[in-house]
Amino acid sequence: MLALPGGAYIYQGDELGLPEVEDLPVDVLEDPIWERSGHTDRGRDGCRVPIPWSGQAEPFGFSPDDAHAGPRRPTPAHAGPWLPQPANWAQRSVEAQTGAETSMLELYRTALRIRREHPAHGDGTMPWQDAPAGILAFHRAPGFVCVVNLSNEAYQLPDHTAILLASSPIADGLLEPAHAVWLAV
Repeated sequence: MLALPGGAYIYQGDELGLPEVEDLPVDVLEDPIWERSGHTDRGRDGCRVPIPWSGQAEPFGFSPDDAHAGPRRPTPAHAGPWLPQPANWAQRSVEAQTGAETSMLELYRTALRIRREHPAHGDGTMPWQDAPAGILAFHRAPGFVCVVNLSNEAYQLPDHTAILLASSPIADGLLEPAHAVWLAV
């Protein structure tokens, strides 16, 4: 998405690789659609769980350490997050991912830096490259190609002068399934 022309929108948690929380207890759901649907549509609360900033336990730096999620507290100074955060988010916190070479956060930071610095990014065209089924590849002038492997097989990368960014290690010029790469050409 960050290789596409135009503005980029990063939604809450994308940069940390946070999944939607699909098992929120019904007593914490607050999205209006939950009420309007007669409690049949859980709404968007699962993608609005507060971001984990630091620490090893809820509230992960989002609220004071002695705060806990749940029904609204009467004293705002001790209010916890409006929705509970999964315990396994400790490893996905900003603190845990900062400086970790293979983390989603560092991948986003690198992608945003390249997007800001590389002359191919911003407005402009995006011609599609010839590629087999399951492979998306497009060119941005000057000198940039994005390849996304949506197939079940590794894909041999096209000729390039450098790998600018890869969502997984590239061995023997092969892009593994479910991964993307930015190439200088």
